[in-house]
Formats: sequence, C-alpha cells, structure tokens
Amino acid sequence: LRKMIEATESFHSLVGKSKKMQEVYELISAVAHTSIPVLITGETGTGKELVAAAIHNASGRKQEPFVGISCAALQPSLLESELFGHEKGSFTGAHQLKLGKFEIAGAGTLLLDEIGEVPIEMQPKLLRVLETFEFERVGGVSTIKLGARVLATTNKDLSSLVRTGRFREDLFYRLHVMPVEIPPLRERGEDIITL
Repeated sequence: LRKMIEATESFHSLVGKSKKMQEVYELISAVAHTSIPVLITGETGTGKELVAAAIHNASGRKQEPFVGISCAALQPSLLESELFGHEKGSFTGAHQLKLGKFEIAGAGTLLLDEIGEVPIEMQPKLLRVLETFEFERVGGVSTIKLGARVLATTNKDLSSLVRTGRFREDLFYRLHVMPVEIPPLRERGEDIITL
C-alpha cells in the first residue's frame, strides 16, 4: 500500500498528486539528466530544497555529493571563501587550506540556496564560474575545473531585482535557462490531505 501511494502521490520525497505538482514532476524529469543550471522559485516553505534534491536524485549524479549553501546566512566575505575555498595565508585567520563548496561538490550537484541574497559585488564571480566552469580559491593562482552541476533557489522575484539593479541581468539569464516554479499549497488544495 505504501508503495502504491508513493507511486501515485509522491516523487523523490515530494508529495502531491495535483495537476500543478505533476507539472513540477515532469519538469524535474526533463531537467534531471542535463547539466544546465536550474532556477527553482517559490514562496518560503514550498519545498524548493526538496525539489533541488529530487533533481539531483533523479540524475546520473545521484551517487555523487549533493552540497548546499545558504547564500543568505553568510556575510559577503565569508560567502566567497565558503564557495571558492581559500589558500593558507590568503587573509588574516586563513591558517590552512580550505576547500570551497564548488570543489567539495565534485562531480555532483551544488545548491545555491536563496541566490537572490548574493551581494552584487559577488555576482560577477559567480557568473564567471557559470560561464567558464573554472574558478580559483581565494588567494590562489591555480585554476580549478568545475565538475558540479549548479542549482539555485530563491523566494524573491529576480527579474524585479534586475530592474532595480540589485541582481545582474547576465547572471539572471545564466541561471534562468530552465526555471522550475513551485506552487504554494493554497494553489493545490487537493494535496492537503495527502500531505
């Protein structure tokens, strides 16, 4: 019975059999086996991180790491070091080499949670990684190849942030190749009982 329910009402830990959720499942299936960036949008609490995990688990990368970082939880200076890593001695307090999330993700998936919170001065560095698939650690000179697929989530209207100059247009279009919008529960009331 559990298997029957899971087969009809859930998809990679996502729950819902409504038409809107079935459309989300179809999008996940369509993008899972590609390497293009995916921008997952939706209100707070809609399950954006679960959708990112579902994309990873439905892909050929599912045996590789799934690494997430909250862009809203870190100060700009810390965010750069967390993403790219740093070399020993590259700044005060950098007592040893530190690998960043791009490197730790390896050939897996890197989730940039709440990408709309990335400071404007940090956005060109992210854009460069998405364009060239290369990066350097903070204070480093060696180029490191990006092997991970990049997913991003946001509860903000990035196109509005672009219009007001708080989010780079070129970065927006680089991330917005395949958008997946998660509907709020009020738009899929038939899923309440299932949930």
